[in-house]
Amino acid sequence: MFGFGMQELLVILAIVLLLFGPKRLKNIGSDLGNAIKGFRTAVTDDDKPAENTEQNSAKVIDSEATQGTSTGEAQSQKPTQDTKS
Repeated sequence: MFGFGMQELLVILAIVLLLFGPKRLKNIGSDLGNAIKGFRTAVTDDDKPAENTEQNSAKVIDSEATQGTSTGEAQSQKPTQDTKS
C-alpha cells in the first residue's frame, strides 16, 4: 500500500532522531514497551477470572449432582428457630 523501503525507513528514523534526540527517544521507547507490556498483562488477567468462574460453576454443578440437591432446594430448607415466649 505505502511501499516503505529501507531507505524511506532510515530517513524517517533520522528525522525522529533529530526531533527528539537519542536520550528522549530511549525514554519514549521504554515507555512504549512498558505500555505494551501492561496492556498484555491486563488482557491476560481479564481472561483468567472468566475461566476460573466457569470452572468453579462446573464444580458446584457436579457437587450438587452427586449430593442430589439443587440450589433452590438447599435455599428453601433453611433451619428455623423456634422461639417460646
